Amino acid sequence: MQSFNSISKENLAQRKAVHEICRLFNKSPSKGNLKRIKELCSHCGDGVIIEAGFHCDYGSQMHIGDRTFININCTVLDAPINEGAISIGCDCLIGPNVQLLAVSHAVNPTERLNKENFAAPITIGNNVWIGAGVIILAGVTIGDNAVVGAGSVVTKDVAANTAVAGNPAVRIKDI
Repeated sequence: MQSFNSISKENLAQRKAVHEICRLFNKSPSKGNLKRIKELCSHCGDGVIIEAGFHCDYGSQMHIGDRTFININCTVLDAPINEGAISIGCDCLIGPNVQLLAVSHAVNPTERLNKENFAAPITIGNNVWIGAGVIILAGVTIGDNAVVGAGSVVTKDVAANTAVAGNPAVRIKDI
């Protein structure tokens, strides 16, 4: 994990601008406002659908593959550094109320006083289905064709072609 200062003047200004774009989209999910959301991303593929309620902090390190569907109320806590990247493959289904949290804080209370954030990338492979209410934590990779059951908290990597569920998410079966 790499640290960064989320309350620096530059990062506060960038987050404020991105939050305004998200607010406008969520208030009026028109094609124009959706285009602004997609332009935040380092890459947003063809046929991507993002439903209202979408929120991200920076967007500049987000990569979304072709034909991915992001359902309502998706929260993406990304970072303006490579280690805070969120990569979502092609043909993914992201359920409602999913949280992708590439940013965290120090567990040690003394270190936490510095208000530094820590970031580690989240990588989601192709053709992944993430059920409603799933939380994916920093540093996790989810392999191609995997399924994450609704309400799961994903703290560790998920192998390709497996189904996981629970808190913490554990392998249920191979698919």
